[in-house]
Amino acid sequence: MRIALVCVGRLKAGPERELFDRYFRRLSGCARGVGIAGVDLREIDESRARRPEDRREEEAAAILAAAPAGSMLIALDERGVSPSSAEWAADIGRARDASRPVYAVLVGGPDGLPSSLRERVDRVISFGAMTWPHQLVRAMASEQLYRAMTILGHHPYHRA
Repeated sequence: MRIALVCVGRLKAGPERELFDRYFRRLSGCARGVGIAGVDLREIDESRARRPEDRREEEAAAILAAAPAGSMLIALDERGVSPSSAEWAADIGRARDASRPVYAVLVGGPDGLPSSLRERVDRVISFGAMTWPHQLVRAMASEQLYRAMTILGHHPYHRA
């Protein structure tokens, strides 16, 4: 199985990019040790549509087109469930053990994800009820995916 992080927008140089890069490198480096074949980042341009509803729908179509075929789709959205890090790691482990080809984590743009996409995915996960900037969500996702790999590999990084 591979992990794909499918994100709307491109991170510019700055602290969010540095934080994302730090954890994405760690994630990429330890994934193979827990049976993950690799980690991919797929970035999608933000929509230029005038209306937020139209932007969300255009970005959702682009997200689905960028997600590899056969992916287990995991949307990050404030309306989802808030699993613990260990619960998310267990979900990834179950997908790996079920021979799912790709575990794709989807990060929307500044306007979020439309309900039409949330209805099509396998899971909707939240990093809490607060609204987070999508640049920070990407950094948080890379850290939580790295943490999941350390949990699956019984590494001491996760101290819960």
